[in-house]
Amino acid sequence: MGYDIERFVGYVNEGLLCSICRDVLEDPLQAPCEHAFCTACIHGWLVHHSNCPEDRQMIDVSLLRPLYRYMKNDLNRLQLHCKNREYGCEMVCSLESIDRHERECEYSQIPCSNAGCTVQIERRNLDGHLAVCEYRSRECPNGCGYTILSAEDSQHNCVAELRTELELLRSEMICRVEEAKHEMESRLDSQRRHMVQKESILQNEIEELKSQMSRMMSDVRSLMAAERQHRQELEQAELEKRELMELLKGLQKDCRLTTAEGSRKSTNFRPLTRLESVKRKPREVTVI
Repeated sequence: MGYDIERFVGYVNEGLLCSICRDVLEDPLQAPCEHAFCTACIHGWLVHHSNCPEDRQMIDVSLLRPLYRYMKNDLNRLQLHCKNREYGCEMVCSLESIDRHERECEYSQIPCSNAGCTVQIERRNLDGHLAVCEYRSRECPNGCGYTILSAEDSQHNCVAELRTELELLRSEMICRVEEAKHEMESRLDSQRRHMVQKESILQNEIEELKSQMSRMMSDVRSLMAAERQHRQELEQAELEKRELMELLKGLQKDCRLTTAEGSRKSTNFRPLTRLESVKRKPREVTVI
């Protein structure tokens, strides 16, 4: 359904009226034949018909299109009264902004927010009504803390309510303690598992270090044994060297003595001259 034409200020063009409800277009759509309709009106029409209500041309929902821009602009510029005019609102605004105003209008009739209350009241008077509404929630005047939601609740037993509240608090406290206990146990179990895992890793690392240390000690012992062997060999070589030096000195002494004796013997013989030795060589070769 469209906007009641009586709400508008001034003249409204005939082309801006719905061809079905004859009110000013609301959420308009346009048929290929250029006739315009309210969305709700044309959809309802096409449930039982398949033609335009103006010229009877065949139309389908899929053929409907938004209103031409210039028509949409003319429609939005129309001025109209707020729908709450009968309750005292005197606001006149454009069709484009009327929905925003009516959502916030102080004269709008809205329901009471208290459960069970069926009163419809103006938005501007809602706070006053809530303060005196018989369905409003309030605390017991005797100070027990019970929330009174209806007239019957005002006759409640404060002692019984306090006991009930105490039991609820005790139950809630027990639940919280149990939750905290379970959470602490869970954390302790998690930490215990972590510590066991860490201990296992450390034990493995210690065993690995022991193994490495054992291998290193074995290598050190091997090196020390090789060093002792090398030292013994050096000492043996040094001993042999001293013995050889002493032997060499003895041989040199013997050689000197032998040379001295040989020189004394050679003085008794005349040595061959160079010419004679040369003359003898061919003879010796011939004999050979």
